[in-house]
Amino acid sequence: MISAAEWPTLEPVNAPANEPRTATVVVDDGTEIAYHRWDPDGAAHPVPVVLQHGFTVDTRVEWASRGIVPALTATGRTVVGIDARGHGLSQKSPDPGRYGETRMARDLLTVVDLLDAPAFDLVGYSMGAIISLLAATGEPRVRRLVIGGVGAGVVEVGGVDTRVLRNDALAEALLADDPSTLPPELAGMRASATQSGADLRSMAAQALALHTAGVDFARITADAIVIAGDEDPLAVRPEVLADAIPGARLVLVPGDHGAAINSAEFSTAVVDFLRD
Repeated sequence: MISAAEWPTLEPVNAPANEPRTATVVVDDGTEIAYHRWDPDGAAHPVPVVLQHGFTVDTRVEWASRGIVPALTATGRTVVGIDARGHGLSQKSPDPGRYGETRMARDLLTVVDLLDAPAFDLVGYSMGAIISLLAATGEPRVRRLVIGGVGAGVVEVGGVDTRVLRNDALAEALLADDPSTLPPELAGMRASATQSGADLRSMAAQALALHTAGVDFARITADAIVIAGDEDPLAVRPEVLADAIPGARLVLVPGDHGAAINSAEFSTAVVDFLRD
């Protein structure tokens, strides 16, 4: 694993303890991907935890601000969060051809290669769950896998459940000149993206590139858990997904898509599952 002295930084090395070391890597298609690392106090567990966020947010919003990063470092884990292309500090583009969860899964594994770790645990939520499933397919280094915020749609539609929110309509909403004319569900997504500081053209491009080709679940060898909110419309019938992943188990937590990941139950389920 890269030592603190070797870790390339964009932020000062003497950043506060709760601040990550942030670096970038240029992947094979020339896109610059940002990633953030938090180290625990004292000796680190040999297996790092890699976090992949969902649509329109980034590592800090999804994982650090919600307390999951400090909950993991408190157990001795090194945590690395990846800003998906078009999100956070990673490079932006309005071209749908540069997006899609399959492409993002390759970005994730490029970052993992830099860690020089023989094994890692992987946690993904919503869009990040699809990325994580694809990254774990045929990847023996994934020791434990946490999939959150998705359900039967991954099995029946091939990715994030576009039956609930059509991706083409979402792209149009993100680029609309007058968001006040949007229906409530699309207006909410547009407002959420704007509030998180997302680049709307990049978000629209990713919406048009959503993965729909399915996942080869049989090639996932990691111990896995599916965590879903009991009122999440994007994660309906999560037992269908858990049954599709060999050996996976299901945990239900309270809330809809946004509330579930903010719940204490979600954080506890992640930490307990990854704990030795």
